[in-house]
Amino acid sequence: MDLDVLFPGAASVDVAGLAYDNRAVGPRDLFFCVRGFTRDGHEFAADAVRRGAAALVVDHLLDLDIPQVVVADVRRAMPRAAAVFFGDPTAALDLAGITGTNGKTTTAYLLRALLEADGRRTGLLGTVKSVVGGIDRPVERTTPEAVDLQRTFRAMVQAGDSACVMEVSSHALELGRVDASHFDVGVFTNLTQDHLDFHPTMEAYFQAKRRLFTDLGTRAAVLNLDDPYGRRLVEDPEIPRAVTFSLTDPAADYRAQDVRTGLSGSRFRLRTPDGDVELASPLRGLFNVANVTGAVAAARVLGVPLQTAAAAVSEAGQVPGRFETVDEGQRFAVLVDYAHTPDSLENVLQAARRLTEGRLLVVFGCGGDRDRTKRPLMGGIAARLADRVLVTSDNPRSEDPEAIIDEIVQGIDGPVTCEVDRRAAIRAAIGEARDGDVVVIAGKGHEQGQEFADGRKLPFDDVSVVREALRARSGRDPAQA
Repeated sequence: MDLDVLFPGAASVDVAGLAYDNRAVGPRDLFFCVRGFTRDGHEFAADAVRRGAAALVVDHLLDLDIPQVVVADVRRAMPRAAAVFFGDPTAALDLAGITGTNGKTTTAYLLRALLEADGRRTGLLGTVKSVVGGIDRPVERTTPEAVDLQRTFRAMVQAGDSACVMEVSSHALELGRVDASHFDVGVFTNLTQDHLDFHPTMEAYFQAKRRLFTDLGTRAAVLNLDDPYGRRLVEDPEIPRAVTFSLTDPAADYRAQDVRTGLSGSRFRLRTPDGDVELASPLRGLFNVANVTGAVAAARVLGVPLQTAAAAVSEAGQVPGRFETVDEGQRFAVLVDYAHTPDSLENVLQAARRLTEGRLLVVFGCGGDRDRTKRPLMGGIAARLADRVLVTSDNPRSEDPEAIIDEIVQGIDGPVTCEVDRRAAIRAAIGEARDGDVVVIAGKGHEQGQEFADGRKLPFDDVSVVREALRARSGRDPAQA
């Protein structure tokens, strides 16, 4: 493609590909010199040229003998150029974006299942995995950089996908990664304290989420009336196309009623603009009832028949690391969940309490190099809602894991056990559990490793560790499949 197609008025240069990482530059690529948080892409422009770059996108001219396009913000210039280069793929997809603090992954999995039940091959981009043309792919971040994102959309179209459901992070919205994407529907789940290491205030965090509904031309908004920030969006004059859902508000377009939830799942009646329907979901907890309700509302916006959606809900199973049951025949329940914010931990423990016949035990920690203010808050929530609290390491990254634990414990008024070794903490909780108890392992969910200083990552999977502990407790070989 010619450079002047991507940037009208630029020199006529044949461009074979796009890159923002100098290490990935190939012959005749266009290299975007992005200013990052720790490194400036302009510093790597010379290396990109040596690797074969045909031209550069810069925010100031560099002393290099190569065509250069000067823009005000290189990062902001990437999405449109990438969309043009890859043929504007989202114009050919029914694109749904899910944003919020909690529930994004589950809602995305559910909505994809409902669209597939309607006969639409549907791609997925999210925290746990991506799916392109029915093939699973690993992910590095919830929402990829604009070049990678548009390349993936193009791959979906080429593989025969007609729709895509994606989680849209606040980082991606703030940094413009999803700009130039055509969203047919956006879903807002909720907003609670998280990512205040990146966003300076909760208001800034909210405004980043709001961009999905106000700045990107999203055709329809599906909003949670039970969340105060959701209500703000409903009342926002710049969002005139809102469809609402709720567990409590009779004014909502989609409202869950007569909810019954237990270890086997949830049953409820869903009131909709097209009449009432009975739903049965294998997902447990009131927060998952909200996720189901939001997913059905979004599916209806995208034209999925109500009865098709209702039938598909019953077949949409648990999401990895989201209130996931680990069963090895024991007479108590073990639930693994990604809960890593105060609100998500509270929701998970409240839901677990409703399932508990005996005691509620929780094992959790907090990540390093992230918002420190939530650590004592999560400690207080655990102490208030659980009968037994074991505080352990999460992803300490560059921080001292014992110092993180100390900050969590500051919020705990009562007995607590601290065990920095996460495997040992999980084993201890499983060893203590009695018939009728519920054990919650929170914080890491689907993650397959623990992150330490200098980027070191060691294999670690909560579900696998729980299975090992359960088998060891029962006298079985922990390695037995």
